[in-house]
Amino acid sequence: MFSVEKNEKYALVVVNAEKLDSSVSPNLKSQLVVLNAEGFKNIIIDMAATRYCDSSGLSAILVANRLCKNSGGMFVLSTPQENVSKLITISQLDSILSMAPTLKDARDILLQIA
Repeated sequence: MFSVEKNEKYALVVVNAEKLDSSVSPNLKSQLVVLNAEGFKNIIIDMAATRYCDSSGLSAILVANRLCKNSGGMFVLSTPQENVSKLITISQLDSILSMAPTLKDARDILLQIA
């Protein structure tokens, strides 16, 4: 479903599911809480493989954003597919979430602030 890569300055969560929905989101939320509890205040979620996201997926993304913000860090959503980007825009979350078109851009954003 997803893989986690822990670095010194941030954690990278790669969603390997085509759909970020209620079958994946609870596990993702749990992983995000664990990462934050381990001291990771900067998190990237890479969604290059995800074509579809529903409200539970958006909820997981918002959990990541809140956890990072509350711990003085930063959350970046990397490589959102067109459908996911549209949903974020329609939900008016594009003004709240930091998004990057590529994983390299997401890493660059975090490394500038870290």
